[in-house]
Amino acid sequence: MARKLHIKKGDTVKVISGDSKGQQGRVLVVEIQKERAIVEGVNLISKHTRPNADNPQGGIVKKEAPIHISNLMVVDGSGNATRIGRRIGKNSDKLVRYSKKSGEEIK
Repeated sequence: MARKLHIKKGDTVKVISGDSKGQQGRVLVVEIQKERAIVEGVNLISKHTRPNADNPQGGIVKKEAPIHISNLMVVDGSGNATRIGRRIGKNSDKLVRYSKKSGEEIK
């Protein structure tokens, strides 16, 4: 069974280790079973492609590769990388994610 992840699609994240350390981007896809995420503009690879309808010329295309979620931290509203907690929201009875650093809710 897959465990609960601290990162969701659409979050802004910062890479904390690896070749792309320090880069920020928006999460495009989260692969829950593999515990990996694809982040916009981060961990780019060169992929050799054949000519097709999308790319009639073919050639080498830069593409984002998945990165393990343990190497990512969510960025809160003030732009700081932070750990994530869950608590019951102030205005509702639902669980909301919040920044452990600043205490503000993460949308």
